[in-house]
Amino acid sequence: MEENEREKGDITNPTNSSSEMSSGGKIVTNLVAGGVAGGLAKTVIAPLDRSKIFFQTNETKNYRFRYALRWLRHGYRTDGFLSLWRGNTATLARIVPYSAINFMSFEQYKRLLGVGKPGSPGYRRFLAGSLAGTTGQLLTYPLDRARAVMAVTPGKEYRNLFVVFIKIFRKEGFLALYRGLTPTLLGVIPYAGTSFYTYETLKQAAIKRKGGDETHPMLPSPLERLAAGAVAGLLGQTASYPLDIVRRRMQTASQLGKGDKYKSVVGTLMTVYRNEGIFRGLYKGLSMNLIKGPVAVSIAYTTNDYVRLAINVVFGKGDSRKIS
Repeated sequence: MEENEREKGDITNPTNSSSEMSSGGKIVTNLVAGGVAGGLAKTVIAPLDRSKIFFQTNETKNYRFRYALRWLRHGYRTDGFLSLWRGNTATLARIVPYSAINFMSFEQYKRLLGVGKPGSPGYRRFLAGSLAGTTGQLLTYPLDRARAVMAVTPGKEYRNLFVVFIKIFRKEGFLALYRGLTPTLLGVIPYAGTSFYTYETLKQAAIKRKGGDETHPMLPSPLERLAAGAVAGLLGQTASYPLDIVRRRMQTASQLGKGDKYKSVVGTLMTVYRNEGIFRGLYKGLSMNLIKGPVAVSIAYTTNDYVRLAINVVFGKGDSRKIS
């Protein structure tokens, strides 16, 4: 009986097949797929991301979507088309390892917590996502701060990651590389938990709705995966957005001459709230996030699924019918 179940495979895990991949192989596959997925998604939405960071860290400019487009147009006219991707090298240097660790960790935490087993409660999927996001942030955070600094400063001042790290270290010390880590971790728990939980839950709902069996499962189409990712990104971004504002203010405070103003999470929250309010302060730029967030998450999650499938098939360890 047990052997028969193993032969059928687990339709919720794309790496299970008649030719089982080793644990090490699964980890490498998830790392590669996650890195490619994150890099592609961030590159697509990089100009929108740069615009969002500018408005998040600016105290005086009220955010409107048309203002963001105007700011991007101004950057294009004055500095050229590629200026819209300024800081994207730092973004990729951070997002590729972060996304790789994030997706790989999620699969490992799913196994550790027994996600997908009969009777497994849904909150374990949320917990696995939160733990994965936290793991990724802890291991790659200095790169995130460098990316934020490059996004809000002139291109000549911080030409590359090396220059950013050296200047921050000399002016502010080693621990300054982790400035803003607390709100980042507080924000990634609801963000990663909500987005992973939503995406996986919607995929499983699509599988059940389509029917089929373990031998010939009717799995989600690319469009259904993109739609599930969009919903996941929408909910995840909304759940954690005020802490994203706090993170950006603390990350860029020194470069913008406000090092004494944004020192703590609570202090930054109160400062933004008192001076700028809720919608024009704590949720400043949310409308941009409601566009770019779903796009980025849907691309990342769907790409991750299909890159894993491609790797498995290339190495003879996968079955196109078994990727969920």
